[in-house]
Amino acid sequence: MTYVAAADRYSRLPYRRCGRSGIQLPEVSLGLWQNFGDGKPIEDQRAILRRAFDLGVTHFDLANNYGPPYGSAEINFGRIMREDLRPYRDELIISTKAGYDMWPGPYGQFGSRKYLLASLDQSLGRMGLDYVDIFYSHRFDPDTPLEETMGALDSAVRSGKALYAGISSYSAERTMEAASILRRLGTPLLIHQPSYSMLNRWIEGGLLDVLEHEGIGCIAFSPLAQGVLTGKYIGGVPAGSRASLDGSLSSDQISDRILAHVRALAGIAEARGQSLAQLALSWALRDPRVTSVLIGASSVAQLEENLAAAGRSDFTTEELAAIDGDAVDAGINIWAASSAH
Repeated sequence: MTYVAAADRYSRLPYRRCGRSGIQLPEVSLGLWQNFGDGKPIEDQRAILRRAFDLGVTHFDLANNYGPPYGSAEINFGRIMREDLRPYRDELIISTKAGYDMWPGPYGQFGSRKYLLASLDQSLGRMGLDYVDIFYSHRFDPDTPLEETMGALDSAVRSGKALYAGISSYSAERTMEAASILRRLGTPLLIHQPSYSMLNRWIEGGLLDVLEHEGIGCIAFSPLAQGVLTGKYIGGVPAGSRASLDGSLSSDQISDRILAHVRALAGIAEARGQSLAQLALSWALRDPRVTSVLIGASSVAQLEENLAAAGRSDFTTEELAAIDGDAVDAGINIWAASSAH
């Protein structure tokens, strides 16, 4: 199997520096939260990952419990890594996380040293890797001292099993504390991964300022609001969609009020010559403090559509004002409990 020449690959997608670090990420990164478990044919997964790499996506984001079932996304990625991407390992940024439930009992979730380091070993085994580039604390643990959680990240880096440390869904205050602890330990905090979209703007309330001050990168997940900003719900909740399954998005969250705002945003997108999804991604990237946006993909066509948003984060004052009128909180931040502490 062959890929496009590197000169072509890296000319297709803009890159941004991650805070004040030496690492750059593509403006659009690929997450394996959905569509990479055992419910999707491995060849479909392979096609998406290969096409992403050809188009300049060099950052692939996982977590220990991505699937379903738990762990299967890492296993499937590991297989494709072994069979297709192994020669390109040094061109890739591969991340994983631990924090949500992974195995039974008190040591299978949250932020203890035992859980985080055991989970990292398991993730490396599933993916067949010697190290990951970024290892995240997936959520804040109010019952474990932050020094213990950050100490585990420091140990992961010092052991060589991770190159950089990250956190996800931490509040601005806890992010400052985490950065301070890691700085004292000698392992800088590279990146924060918060949810962020036109319908979930919580990071504008202080977190982005903290990240800028501390020199920490920001990679926004769920920039399409779990599919609400793709336009698929404008005419109602289609069968088989995430909202119809009442999983991480429920049908009662797709209210007439929110759909009215979504339709208005779709009109703005059309005027810019973009799809609604492309507008949502370009908008999230309008702030230079956002290093990358993290998308999912169920098909190569969807991947290509979303990647076309890169390099289009320029907006007129009038466009931003119009978007602000409809970029309202939709109550879909299911990760808010982690960042509420």
